[in-house]
Amino acid sequence: MASYELLAPFYDELMRDADYTRRAGFVEKLLRRARREVRTVLDLACGTGTMTCLLTERGYELIAVDGSEDMLMRAREKAQGLRGIEPLFLHQPMPGLDLNDTVDAAICCLDSLNYLTSPRDVRRTFERLRLFISPGGALVFDVHGLRKLEQMDGQTYFDEGEDVCCVWRTEFRRGLLDYCVDLFARREDGGWTRGTEYHRQRYYSVAELTAWLAEAGFTAIRAYGDCRLRPPREDEGRIYLFAVRK
Repeated sequence: MASYELLAPFYDELMRDADYTRRAGFVEKLLRRARREVRTVLDLACGTGTMTCLLTERGYELIAVDGSEDMLMRAREKAQGLRGIEPLFLHQPMPGLDLNDTVDAAICCLDSLNYLTSPRDVRRTFERLRLFISPGGALVFDVHGLRKLEQMDGQTYFDEGEDVCCVWRTEFRRGLLDYCVDLFARREDGGWTRGTEYHRQRYYSVAELTAWLAEAGFTAIRAYGDCRLRPPREDEGRIYLFAVRK
């Protein structure tokens, strides 16, 4: 089954501890470091649109892009009735990003870039972002830290909500993190339905990402800890990167 086809209806419930409000505040701090006023923002790999909605209600105009129709459907539903300008939602893969106009800044949150398991696709995505971010505009994204991925090797995780239970089994080998996700969803008759999805992510170092960003035409590249305005530590679980489009 395709990634997020099964998880999409339950994603927000299972991600209830992600602290989106805190992350939106940190992203906004970084966006203020752009060399131009930020009014329009691209939310690349927007998922179910939580970050899109938070930034919309903070006064930004959003274009939200995701490769999963199932996740976009949830995002569109969530965005109904928002204060501010209604976001534009587009179904596109990250390396195939294609907008009608430029934006002042772009974000890509919650390790979405790690889902690009080909370095060529990451570099292609940076090239596409450079095309659609205005000169002086900011790019902000986050990725997994290496220590976190190493600690996930061979682990089993369990999440549950009122009508859903999810078991994640993980393996990290040669820079690739594989998830086997078993999801049990309660039916209206009280029974349970089981489904399985497989997810794969790749680890990318700050040095690799910095080199590819510079190659694509970005400058002022900085790495930060998880929602911290300081360099990432060796055991940092999530690393934020900031760059300015030349």
